[in-house]
Amino acid sequence: MLGLGDVGPDRVQCSRAGCTAVATRSINWRNPKIHGLERVKVWSACDEHVDYLSDFLLARDFPVVVTAAGVTVDSVGAAT
Repeated sequence: MLGLGDVGPDRVQCSRAGCTAVATRSINWRNPKIHGLERVKVWSACDEHVDYLSDFLLARDFPVVVTAAGVTVDSVGAAT
């Protein structure tokens, strides 16, 4: 993969454009206009960018659940 640096199964890179830091959080989200409760999308975030990335999604009224990196959730937000 291009531009991912030293990442692998144990080292996930932050999803913020241009950031090469190791992700410590998972931002679980979905677009309720097009996805049902079963669809969960995940962005990875370092400590510096977790607020930036989650605020970006929340500003668009997307339901968001932030967890530790690697922790999964079954659904995000209520049914629309």
